[in-house]
Amino acid sequence: MNAEEYVKMHDLEDHYWWFVGRRALALDLVREYASGPPPYKVLDLGCGTGVVSHDMQAFAKTWGLDFNLQALAFCQERGLSNLAQGDAERLPYRSDTFDAITSLDVFEHLKDDEVAFREAFRVLKPQGILVLSVPAFKSLWGPHDIALHHFRRYRRNEVARKLEAEGFQVVKNSYSVFVLFPLVVLSRLIEKLKTGPAKASLPKVPEWLNGFLIWIQKLEAGMILKVGNLPWGSSVVTVARKPD
Repeated sequence: MNAEEYVKMHDLEDHYWWFVGRRALALDLVREYASGPPPYKVLDLGCGTGVVSHDMQAFAKTWGLDFNLQALAFCQERGLSNLAQGDAERLPYRSDTFDAITSLDVFEHLKDDEVAFREAFRVLKPQGILVLSVPAFKSLWGPHDIALHHFRRYRRNEVARKLEAEGFQVVKNSYSVFVLFPLVVLSRLIEKLKTGPAKASLPKVPEWLNGFLIWIQKLEAGMILKVGNLPWGSSVVTVARKPD
């Protein structure tokens, strides 16, 4: 991503509804599917400015990896350690190291996502899990993706196919941002009509609306965890396990 996007992420992700909802769901999935008792040994792959690792320290010992030094500097400001600059396609860790990997909106940035899935499989312990989110549906491709240097958007079955090809067992595979999906579609269509430089789409919302949107995302997370996979949404959320 561009440097200014990391600054924007740092300023927003503690409170903005999309970041809060995505993070809460990922942490719930780690707690639900990780094997053995906590504290878990977790790699935050593409850790960005570190808010996921920070919140996960309530039940895990975390390692953070990102290719961007500015992002890692933000992580240090949060008091995080075990940080490394690196490439998801060549992870600087031994095989069978981690109980879990979280990777939120990272694999769409990688030129060869299949190699990165293979590396994630390698560094997980047997019965370890990969919890990931990626943007959904090629039809939503637009200035937002260009600004964030995406290579692709995914369908749910495509994520499962790529993970299974590397040896993973997919145990949860759902779309998310389900309730708000029509608004996301409308927003992306409007963005495509605009001229000028491509920009990431994180529209400002008043505090009361931001709180309401966080509540919707928490409700949706409960559906994903307790009811089943959702049939559409602007993101794909997947949990995949490395078998014994």
